[in-house]
Amino acid sequence: MQRPFIVGITGGSGSGKTYFLNSLLKSFSSEEICLISQDNYYRPLEQQQLDSNGVQNFDLPEAIDHQLFGYHVMGLREGRTIQQKEYTFNKKDIEPQMLTFQPAPIIVVEGLFVLYYPEVANLLDLKIFIDAKEHIKLKRRIFRDNTERGYDLTDVLYRLEHHIVPAYEKYIAPLKHEADVIIPNNSHFKTALEMVILFLQSKVKSNLSVK
Repeated sequence: MQRPFIVGITGGSGSGKTYFLNSLLKSFSSEEICLISQDNYYRPLEQQQLDSNGVQNFDLPEAIDHQLFGYHVMGLREGRTIQQKEYTFNKKDIEPQMLTFQPAPIIVVEGLFVLYYPEVANLLDLKIFIDAKEHIKLKRRIFRDNTERGYDLTDVLYRLEHHIVPAYEKYIAPLKHEADVIIPNNSHFKTALEMVILFLQSKVKSNLSVK
């Protein structure tokens, strides 16, 4: 097997990255593709920066242990098995699991800041930006955090106004032009998803044919 093909997938919070990834992964076996997410590299709660109101801001590049994240992506690129403790979004009733990432022909690197961190961005062979209109992203984020993750609605709205939207405008949106592919996800992305799948399937065949 030759060096893996590394795909970076990013976009604003609520753009639909997770749904796109889940749809993508269904088309490949675990031996063909490996997903490593920025979400599992948040620094401990006590290391998170506080905003002017004393609220922890998880939407800053510094919230992530990006050096370890980049080191692990490099490890997968070099064919090493990686282990990292799961991030449970500060839910005290959930025991974090130790995650194992196995090298594969396709490595997918996902997260808000994968284009922002040079140690990660420089390893990417293909950069995909999932885009959506602002009001759609906000609606998805509110539903996810309030309904699915059980966060207080007041807290969700505060973080949207003071953390999430400012972070997107400052750190994420300015790097959209560096993406190789921009996929609009205001309603669906079926055609774009199919094209990405076909392209990556060809990369898998090419990779496995090399002895």
